Amino acid sequence: MSLLVVGLSHRSAPVNMLDRASLSLDAQTKLLQDTVAAEPATEAAVLATCNRIELYADVDKFHAGVAELSTLLAQHSGVGLEELTPHLYVHYEDRAVHHMFSVACGLDSMVVGEGQILGQIKDSLARAQGLHTAGRLMNDLFQQSLRVGKRAHSETDIDRAGQSLVTFGLEQLALGTPVTTWAQGKKALVIGAGSMSSLAAATLARAGVSEIVIANRTADRAERLAEILTEDDGTDVMARAVPMESVPFELTRADVVVSCTGATGLVLTAEAIAAGVEGRVGAQPETVRGKAPETVRGEVPEARTAPLPPVSTGADEDCPLDLASVPPGFSVMGEAAVAGMDAATLEQHAAWAAGGTVDRRRAARRGGDADRADPELIGALAATAASVGRIPERRRPEPVAEPPRPEPVLYLLDLAMPRDIDAAAHRLAGVRLVDIERLAEASADAPMAADVDQVRRIVSHEVAAFGAAQRAAHITPTVVALRTMAADVVAGEIARLEGRLPGLDDKHRAEITQTVRRVVDKLLHSPTVRVKQLAAEPGGAGYADALRTLFDLDPETVASVSRAEESTEKNAKIATNANIAENRGPA
Repeated sequence: MSLLVVGLSHRSAPVNMLDRASLSLDAQTKLLQDTVAAEPATEAAVLATCNRIELYADVDKFHAGVAELSTLLAQHSGVGLEELTPHLYVHYEDRAVHHMFSVACGLDSMVVGEGQILGQIKDSLARAQGLHTAGRLMNDLFQQSLRVGKRAHSETDIDRAGQSLVTFGLEQLALGTPVTTWAQGKKALVIGAGSMSSLAAATLARAGVSEIVIANRTADRAERLAEILTEDDGTDVMARAVPMESVPFELTRADVVVSCTGATGLVLTAEAIAAGVEGRVGAQPETVRGKAPETVRGEVPEARTAPLPPVSTGADEDCPLDLASVPPGFSVMGEAAVAGMDAATLEQHAAWAAGGTVDRRRAARRGGDADRADPELIGALAATAASVGRIPERRRPEPVAEPPRPEPVLYLLDLAMPRDIDAAAHRLAGVRLVDIERLAEASADAPMAADVDQVRRIVSHEVAAFGAAQRAAHITPTVVALRTMAADVVAGEIARLEGRLPGLDDKHRAEITQTVRRVVDKLLHSPTVRVKQLAAEPGGAGYADALRTLFDLDPETVASVSRAEESTEKNAKIATNANIAENRGPA
């Protein structure tokens, strides 16, 4: 059996595709159940976050596994397979382990080094264990990835390479102002009470907001989060819980809104946000709802230019410029003199500068593109301008000053996938919206620090160690079965000896038995130690098959040893958990 991962993330798919392919908890449950029910897979786990959807499985056939897992992802995400396939990536065996460890360390995150992924990996493993879809491989992989991720954060400063998604989002809202300065005294509305929303609420509380309102569909969770925030000795924030029905009213009071729910549709529409801003700042309805000029909608209009003064022949009837308005000492052939001039007039002026003539009708037929004017005439104009200087730039277009976009009165941070907040809200006056897509763009060019290189070395070392351990563990049941067979042979021969020598006393029988066992152990010691070493190396998976073939071992015997080991491990975990619970005492 081999590890296979099929998935898509912010690195392989656009945000709208991740949005459409996102999986609810129910969909994840059904996906896991269907995966282990499929022929190629025996165990599976799903890692679904705001910017990745990955299906891990232990499969016996690579191509069949890829086809089956891709089909299942398409079915449960609701995105057609043909549409989904171009955005999927596949990792197999050691590459799959390398990918998982990189994810756990935050190397594959939208914001490099963020640590929230560790909690999401832990939740994914717990879900697979609860559904009994996680066997030895999934347990070993996910538990080791958690250890590798913790090692990366404890042995390096990978956190410096990137902040948590929440902190990074708040920094984007603050536009260069320190978050603690920007957040001081603001009122925050947090929609949702899950892990991401809780992290956002705690971050805002530490940043210095004066009030946090928690809105959630489940009142108990919202109240519990508000209670935790209020009781936190590290902050003096006021926190309270409200039902989701109160969100429209709370929008009129809030300065900052963070939303991260599991909803499949929009939680905040542009109309609801506009109404909240209107109720807060008293703006005119047509201004808030996007019926005002372009700057209110957040669009940058094309630059307007002041009308050019009329062109007259002035003192020289052959020159198309108004020479009377040119101050003494300046050339009439400079660049500024022709700023804004159409192609026909430019050719006429170029001809005048070169001492020639141009038929205006021929110039008109050439069209309005100045780049198509006669190169020789334009060259003559440039040479003359270079020799005698320039005139004042009185004909250069002057852009009309546009009123600046008003400062935001409502900051929106959407951390959900699919999105909670209507993307059209960014066009509203007085609103600044940062969502997953904006965060992806902002962090795309984040510099790679030396800490990232150090974490990569940790990942490579851990992948090699994990592969060696897995390959060694793969051959262990075969070695145990071989030694069991040898012990059975020894027992059979001793029994046959007793039948042929019934008068053998106990002392001599024990000595003979011990001698035979020592001989067998010595014969098997070097081969079994060496085969474990060879099996731990890359490409060593075939040694278990070789042992089974050479010694004619029963495959069912080997399988029974594997089942016995798994049962022992399971019982040990149950006992460990029971001891932990007993030591903790009643909750």
